[in-house]
Amino acid sequence: MTTITPTSAHPAQRTHSTSLSFGGVLGSEWIKLRSLRSTIWSYGIVIAISLGMALIMSLSMVSGMNGAMDAASAPAEQQTQFVLQASVFGVYFGQLVAGVLGVLVISGEYTTGMIRSTLTAVPKRLPALAAKAVVLFLATFVVGLIANLAAFVLSSVIFSGIDVAASITDPAVFLSLIGGALYLALVAAFALGVGTMLRSSAGGIAAVLGLILLLPTVLQMIPADWAHDLIPYLFSSAGMSMFTSTTAEPTADGFGVWLNLLIVLGWVGASIAGAAVLLKRRDA
Repeated sequence: MTTITPTSAHPAQRTHSTSLSFGGVLGSEWIKLRSLRSTIWSYGIVIAISLGMALIMSLSMVSGMNGAMDAASAPAEQQTQFVLQASVFGVYFGQLVAGVLGVLVISGEYTTGMIRSTLTAVPKRLPALAAKAVVLFLATFVVGLIANLAAFVLSSVIFSGIDVAASITDPAVFLSLIGGALYLALVAAFALGVGTMLRSSAGGIAAVLGLILLLPTVLQMIPADWAHDLIPYLFSSAGMSMFTSTTAEPTADGFGVWLNLLIVLGWVGASIAGAAVLLKRRDA
């Protein structure tokens, strides 16, 4: 009677792990983001809004200054503020587009059912959410910075007609342009967290726009000190002050740049943390 001895598998024939590395997850999320039609339209609108608002604001300010004041003889710091005010004006409207895009990046997957494929490929789930946040944040920051730089160039050309100038090498100028782009990126990341928690395009967009636009207005209408005291801590209030404040120190009516940044990061962190908890607990 002969016995059959099992043969061990050759090392080359062993089963290889099919789990994705985080770099692979980042790559897949980048492909999904840039292949979405909504991404192209959203980023195109952000750039168009920045240029359009810079054009309108610059022409309006230049027209108002003609005959009203000698802007050319104004201090350099004041001239810089004129150009910057027009350059970053588009961020006020661009934040709405960034918020909508942040929600759609995740809610679209729930609508189409693609989220099941995503979570099957990344069963731990949290790396998928982190990759989405990183890709969305970086892409929005780059687009926002391009839009702000283009708006600054356009505003500078228009203001040069009345001999008003601002140098992009001035730290106040460059940091304000970066701050505007950073705020847009943080809005998108915040909206991603809200969209993940609500899993609905309509609900997520309504919640994000309500927090950005409606909540500050409601608190301003409440005739109580506590309501007015809360306004500087709101996401949009602190975010706007990130790139419009000229000092890092707290002011009489608000906070400095770094405190405002911490407040915004707190909102974004809470949104992403809530999204992570619910993503792990709920079924796809």
